[in-house]
Amino acid sequence: MQDLRITIIQTALHWQDATANRAMFSEKLAAVAPATDLIVLPEMFTTGFSMQASELAEEAEGPTLQWMKVEAARYNAVLTGSVIVKEGENYYNRLYWVRADGTHEHYNKRHLFRMAKEHHSYTAGKEKLLVELKGWNICPLVCYDLRFPVWSRNMNSQYDLLLYVANWPKPRNYAWSTLLQARAIENLSYVVGVNRVGTDGNGHPYTGDSAIIHPKGHKLLETAEAEGVHTITLTKQELTDFREAFPAHLDADDFTLN
Repeated sequence: MQDLRITIIQTALHWQDATANRAMFSEKLAAVAPATDLIVLPEMFTTGFSMQASELAEEAEGPTLQWMKVEAARYNAVLTGSVIVKEGENYYNRLYWVRADGTHEHYNKRHLFRMAKEHHSYTAGKEKLLVELKGWNICPLVCYDLRFPVWSRNMNSQYDLLLYVANWPKPRNYAWSTLLQARAIENLSYVVGVNRVGTDGNGHPYTGDSAIIHPKGHKLLETAEAEGVHTITLTKQELTDFREAFPAHLDADDFTLN
């Protein structure tokens, strides 16, 4: 069983300026440890959490995806984070999962944050994404999805790592931190949550609080309210041993999603 090295980047974002954000992340990526497997950026990392979908959206194969392919190849790692994408007549808050060889997959955010009227600007996704990396099964989700345990549920131990990219503001940071731990405990899974810091163009402050959570619920990594690039190694054997010693997943309720 292979361990998994994960790098998270917590930073402020240039409001609605994709070019500036891509340049900024290129600089920060230079601080990544020499060898990592997965690099995680925040939600809407090229714009901040904006509802100006028609003005800011890129085509599905647009410049940010091309940039992600270049950077993934440069660091020989998977690069993931979400951006605003137009496909057909619809706009999506789309997470890209980009591999070093240039192949990629995506997940469209399922739960749209109605308090910011996200559901008026974007179309909700319908399918979860499960990806494999170094023998790890990973489920990447986006921000508000964290509040919905049914969607996040680890049915039949499908995944080993649950991942959330976010723009989760300061007034609700207690919910962010608490729910990350809850998702780890109930799903017997590692959980990674990557948030931003700073203040966005709407005046909303963010305290980061990015974290990596052990399946037992304690924090393996917790960031301060500051920009930073952090790398940590997760141990697959430790997860396997815990599931064997405490197989609560065998008593989970069966259900289907509509």
